[in-house]
Amino acid sequence: MTSDAAASWPSVSYETLPWRVEQTPGTASRAEIRRHAGPYRAAIVPAIAGSDIQLPSGVLAEAEDASAEMARFDAEVGSEVAPFGAVLLRSESVASSEIENLSASARAIAEAEIGDTSRRNASQIVANVQAMEAAIALAERIDAESILRMHWALMHEVDPVAGRFRDQQVWIGGGSLGPQRAMFIPPHHSRVPAAIADLIAFVERDEIPVLVHAALAHAQFETIHPFTDGNGRTGRALLHSMLRHKSLTRNVTVPVSAGLLTDTAAYFTALDTYRTGDPSAIVGQLARATLQAIANGRVLVGELRAIRAGWNPRLSVRRDSATWRVVDLLLRHPVINTGLVTRELAITSRNVNRYIEPIAAAGILTEFTDKRRNRAWRSVEVLQALDAFAARAGRRSAV
Repeated sequence: MTSDAAASWPSVSYETLPWRVEQTPGTASRAEIRRHAGPYRAAIVPAIAGSDIQLPSGVLAEAEDASAEMARFDAEVGSEVAPFGAVLLRSESVASSEIENLSASARAIAEAEIGDTSRRNASQIVANVQAMEAAIALAERIDAESILRMHWALMHEVDPVAGRFRDQQVWIGGGSLGPQRAMFIPPHHSRVPAAIADLIAFVERDEIPVLVHAALAHAQFETIHPFTDGNGRTGRALLHSMLRHKSLTRNVTVPVSAGLLTDTAAYFTALDTYRTGDPSAIVGQLARATLQAIANGRVLVGELRAIRAGWNPRLSVRRDSATWRVVDLLLRHPVINTGLVTRELAITSRNVNRYIEPIAAAGILTEFTDKRRNRAWRSVEVLQALDAFAARAGRRSAV
């Protein structure tokens, strides 16, 4: 049965295009090459800039409830934005990466932040943190250039064409030889610039409820799939840029992806449903994910507050000592070295160790290097809280 939303929202159409398999001899059988040769059907993404939005009352109510809760959480945590803003942004980036099957422990991610490049997944998650930071920084003006800059921040260390819209056909699933057996084939690359221009015109509308607006823009972006790689993470960064641009969030990044991660199958199905002309599923999915993420985020913030309060009686240093600034830094960066402390707190490198030593002596920090140079320390308690947050958001099902 077709909903009112499906009746009013444009659906994806398709065009038939030729395909020729270009494969190095000997890497695939002739039969396999034949199976992937011939025409394929690529999506034609409809224009949505002026589309009428009709959603079931129940979905609108869900979105309204989630929006109110998001604003409340933002205000609550925003009063302590210095420690928790960075933690929540990192948590969102970690969950968004895990949706794309990129996972790493809180310890590996924190060590990657201080320069350990030995774990590829952790390094890519750190890049996603940078993309999310770029999305927030660019929120004042959302246009094609800002989207390209988000993508560059995410992918520039691993993709030679980072920060550029694709110039080739891409597809989702089905193998590397061709798109014929793919689950979804985004539009031909020649259609990407016009589709992005239409998306930006849609983003500029100001009469749409913010969470609804962000959900639809995100789904449209994922349907356009404008890059060869990194579309999901860039699209979720764009979502947060819209939430900040429209002032639903003002202080922190609500880890919405942690809610989406709990049921990735439903998330991907909602995107598929959107492409049939029914936007209600993706709006409802984002609303429910928001509420789940906020509940999880509140637990994390509560645990970090308790950890920080428990450190006070363990330290016997003057109240004006820079040691306390290092202690506060641990909530944002649970793994530290001299370079990070110098950069974040503007403490000269020769003085860093004397401020860290009492923290380590109190058992708040644990050194995990045995070198006289390039020493590094970790806060086990904070890392455990971050891993617990990730476990609560853990993937239950996936495509």
